[in-house]
Parts: sequence; structure tokens; C-alpha cells
Amino acid sequence: MSLYDSLGVRRVINACGIYTDLGGSVLAPSAWAAAAEANSTWAAMDELLDSSGRLIASLCGSEAARVVPGASAGIALSIAACITRGDGPTSEALPLGTGAVVLMQRGHEYKYARCAALAGARVEWTDDIAAALAGGERPVAILHPAHLDAAAVGLRTLAPLAASAGVPIVVDAAFQSFPLDELSRWARGGDVAVFSAKYFWGPNGGGFVAGRSGLVADLAALDFTGYESGRWRTFGRAFKLDRATVAATVAALSEWVGMDHGARLAGLAELARALAARCGELDGALVSLKQFTLDERLVDGPLNAVLVRGGDPGRLVAELAAGDPSVRAFADGDALVFCTDALTAPEVDEIGAALVSAWRRLDEG
Repeated sequence: MSLYDSLGVRRVINACGIYTDLGGSVLAPSAWAAAAEANSTWAAMDELLDSSGRLIASLCGSEAARVVPGASAGIALSIAACITRGDGPTSEALPLGTGAVVLMQRGHEYKYARCAALAGARVEWTDDIAAALAGGERPVAILHPAHLDAAAVGLRTLAPLAASAGVPIVVDAAFQSFPLDELSRWARGGDVAVFSAKYFWGPNGGGFVAGRSGLVADLAALDFTGYESGRWRTFGRAFKLDRATVAATVAALSEWVGMDHGARLAGLAELARALAARCGELDGALVSLKQFTLDERLVDGPLNAVLVRGGDPGRLVAELAAGDPSVRAFADGDALVFCTDALTAPEVDEIGAALVSAWRRLDEG
């Protein structure tokens, strides 16, 4: 009996991509090995976080870095660090009563802005960031989603304005780990950038912040290690980490930076072509290939997505998801879409069989 069978849970074939609610990504081999070694031996968490942070900073070209339990936690901790600036009593008081304001630009509306509120901050929106920075009330930070950089004043222009006003920029760069120069671009562009480990084959519960040493130190001062062994009952206690997650995050990033990404992308394209061939066997199906990006767009580029037209995509998504194993795909307009980012070759055959069955059922119905 498999693990999932014993828990009464269906196995999922993930043809959607890298998503938190499907468990993140497949851990890199080095991440598995690092987690196993860390699980079998002990380390002081403050020393492990300090040392692993130095290694991550060297890989990103930043002054400092620190592992955090995912990008959303990284946003909350980074905003908290901007509020406290290393002050113990303030860190203990969070998230209550700070009156802190985080600025965001119109055009940057996205759901993870909510994470700033976890630290007790209030998001204020502005149509004119330069005027807002020159105004009376000084915000504690600007939250800047990297994937929406072009939708408002970009970071390159924003950074000197914010620096002149003495306002730090927290960059949400959650999936900006490829091309590899994106790591340094965002880690060095603002004051601190937040990255999610699942996008470089690390643990779903892992990530890191990278940026200026002072702000990273302020974040370290309020994390869970200080709560347990320091003077203050710091805000960051809820965002704790274990040894295995820290080790796996660092190992995955190290492997990612040294990886042959040309071969990786070629492998995704090969899976897409194999799946397209299986989908082409369906009566009346029109099959095409695209790139599905991490910001959820279908574009021309390195192939990793199969689009199937000719059926009812919404009903097919539901039929496939209801099966056992549960095949998770998604609809985009009139197309049923399969992404190969998280697939294996055997799963391509399973998807083909499940799709043929679902296609026929809907035709007969």
C-alpha cells in the first residue's frame, strides 16, 4: 500500500506547474540528500541560518541573505524588519499598534500585498510614487512585486527616489530565479528581495531573503531563534524553520545555479511534444504547443505546455481532476492546457489514457 493510499488520499498528476496548493515542486536530488543529512545530525539554528545566509548571498551577489519559510513569510518578516529596525520592544509588540504604512503603486495590485498586514502594516496605494515619497508621512517600506515591475514606475527608477527619502524597498521576487541573473538583479535592485525555494526545486516551505546587510540583520533580530534564546518575545516566532528545510533550500539553490538549464528546458519540451502526440490521437482535437510562464501567460518561447482545443475545457478539467489518479490541468479560454514543468515521462502516458477516457465520456454524454 502506498503512502497516499494509507492516508485515503489520491495521487495527483500535476500538469499545472509549480503551485503551493499542489505541494510546490519536486525536490532536487541534492536537496533530498542535504535534508537527510541535516535530519540525522544536529546544529544550532542561529549558526546554521547565519552560515547558510552567507552562502546564499555569495550565490546571489548580495551583501547578505537568510533562509525564511517561504516567500509570503519573507514578505511579512521583511516588512516587520522595516518597522522594527532591530528594536527589541517594537519587535515584541508587533503586529499591534504600529501605525506603519507600506506604499504600493497602482498597477501593482496583487493578492500577496496582504502579507504586509501580517506585520501590522497598512498598505496605501499611490498613483504618484515620487509625490508620495515627498509627502509628510514617511512609510516604513515600499512593497514592489518584481513580476509587475513594468506596470508602474520600475525598480531602476524607483530605487534612487526611495533611497533619497530613506524608505527601504522590499521586492517580491518569489519566482525570479531564472534566468540566473534575475537573482542578483532583484537582490541588489532594492533593499531586500524575497525568493521562494519551490521555483528552484527546493522545499515548498523554504525560501530566502537577500539584500542589504543592515536590513537582513534586522530581520534576523526578530526571527524565531531570538524568541527562544534571546531577551524579547519576537514577532517572528511563528515563522520557524527546521534544519532539513534550511539545508535543502541552500542545496537546491546551489544545484540550480550550476545546472545545465538548456538541458532542463529541452527535457520539458520533449515531454510537451510526447504529450502533444498522445493528445493528437483524440477525435476532433486541435493540438498546439506554447510556453506557460511562471506569471501564468501562454506565450511563444521554450516549450512546456500543450493546448488541446475541440472539447469543453472546463468539463474536461473537472473530469480529469475527479479521477484516480487525479490529473490536474487547467483551462485557458477554449483550450485545455497541460504544463510539463512538474511531469515525468510515465505520467505523460497516464495523462494520455485519462484524457482519452474523459474525452469519450463527454462525447457520449
